[in-house]
Amino acid sequence: MEKEENPNLNNKKTEQGSQDDSSLAEEKVESENKEIKTEQTKEITPEEKVLDLEDKLTRTFAEMENQRRRFEKEKEDAFEYGGFSFAKEALNLIDNLERSKNILENDEKLKNTEALKKTLEHFDIIYKNLISIFNKNNIKPIECINKKLDPNYHQAMMEIEDDDKEPGTIIQEIQKGFIIKDRLLRPSLVGVSKKTEKKDEKTEENDPNLDIK
Repeated sequence: MEKEENPNLNNKKTEQGSQDDSSLAEEKVESENKEIKTEQTKEITPEEKVLDLEDKLTRTFAEMENQRRRFEKEKEDAFEYGGFSFAKEALNLIDNLERSKNILENDEKLKNTEALKKTLEHFDIIYKNLISIFNKNNIKPIECINKKLDPNYHQAMMEIEDDDKEPGTIIQEIQKGFIIKDRLLRPSLVGVSKKTEKKDEKTEENDPNLDIK
């Protein structure tokens, strides 16, 4: 005959196992709480506090110095280049003056007249005064004739055949360029030299398609 298991005995074993698991969980939680409390109650030494404060002060002073430098740079730019836009617009006066002078010079009715001569003299005086005012404000024209083309200051508008000049030499100024201190106000519009394109004189002799008479 098979022995019957006692249900009360099984219930006791189950209850005992549950109690053991519960005890282990409580011990684990208690251990973790102790570790957290230990970390929270750990005191920072005076030396560590001093080092932390020194680090924060260093960072603060560095940021203040960066801000000071940015402010100084902005102030310097505003002082030196504050009139940049105005100066660029003022160049239109010189352009219009030169255009008016060219129109008068090319007027057939005014050529070789005393009126034209006096008018051009006044134009020259005004032009020189404008250039003088620009120079006093560190605005200077870019010298370009017979100079090598420099993309930083010149803008080539055309190529002109000239075997006497090295290719890339500026031989014509279409519009005068200017700088303000070390900054480009506007580039010079120029024409540069290039070698003459020589045709092959032997082309006709070597062309088999030509009829031989």
